[in-house]
Amino acid sequence: MNPALQKTLSFLLLIVAGYFLQKKIAGKQDLKGVKVLILSVVLPATIFVALLKIEISAGLIFLPILALAFNLVLFYIAQTVLPFLGYEKDTNEWRTAAMLIPSLAPGLSCMPFALEYLGEDALANSALADIGNKVFVLIILYLVAMNWYYRACSDRTSSTPNRKGKLKNLGLSLLREPVNLVIVAAILMLSFDLNLSMLPDFLSGTAVRLAGLMTPVVLLFIGMAVRFEKKQTLMILRVLGFRAGIGLLFSGLALLILPPISAAMALLLVIFPQSAVSFWPFAHMSAIESLREEDEKKVFNIDLALNTLAYSLPFSTVIILGVLSFGETFASPWWVLSLGLVFLTIPALYSIRKAVTLMSRDPKKHRSSMKESVAANG
Repeated sequence: MNPALQKTLSFLLLIVAGYFLQKKIAGKQDLKGVKVLILSVVLPATIFVALLKIEISAGLIFLPILALAFNLVLFYIAQTVLPFLGYEKDTNEWRTAAMLIPSLAPGLSCMPFALEYLGEDALANSALADIGNKVFVLIILYLVAMNWYYRACSDRTSSTPNRKGKLKNLGLSLLREPVNLVIVAAILMLSFDLNLSMLPDFLSGTAVRLAGLMTPVVLLFIGMAVRFEKKQTLMILRVLGFRAGIGLLFSGLALLILPPISAAMALLLVIFPQSAVSFWPFAHMSAIESLREEDEKKVFNIDLALNTLAYSLPFSTVIILGVLSFGETFASPWWVLSLGLVFLTIPALYSIRKAVTLMSRDPKKHRSSMKESVAANG
């Protein structure tokens, strides 16, 4: 049997094992504990070990810039396309999807597979690319969420001091996050020509052992987190298919434009945008909803956000494992672009079907609504 296929099957078995462990989970607090273990201990240790084993050059600065560019492009495209995918513009569902779609959580969905299939260099490069993504999900999306909150609520006059306080707290949380501290520490060490072998054995040994937990713990977490619910399933899958298709088109175009790169780097550029949606937008939305008074309309749909997060993890995992299982095939931009068009077919067919249905019911009303949609989207 193909070694890559064997590795993929072993990963899927770990996800299935995590799914069956759901019966042992008492509540959301148990699952949150596993997530904290991954994001605060295992992932920082893995990134620390990987960064200190490679030589980082200034030429890799394009990775966080490319990741941030992808976030921004997808954010603006999503706002225009969502009404055609069943999310009415300026509703709480539309705002929720617009926050989640452009966000990435590579630590939970991309980095473990980059490590297993592409090696530690790819893991370190994905950690560098995630810096640009973190700027987007932690800072830009927070500002967007607050802006939508102030626009949706009638009383905004007394909120300015609170906004400043929250921005200050956000900056402090960025400095305290373990992953950010580890990346900064590793880059500082590399700037002084220090590597993993120069650390005391008890420090390097502990970091290596913790890093070894990365893949099995994350795969078990994916299995434990997924919740298959019929409600909103088709709505969520449409938007995830659209997200995957745009990500693949972006990767394919990047491979065409960039100078020749290694197959491992090419595959990383393909799988990184396929990362699951991030938990950070959900955290921002939850914070906004806690500020809202009971008599005020919802800014975001928290239930939709939770279901999207749950479906996104296995959805992204299947795509990433599928791409990596084919080896260097998807290092070719033409294969990547073709797959992107395939993923865009389903949401495109839905949009066409919706337009045809509206036309058959009331042609004049449809033309009027289309003009209003185009005008609203600029």
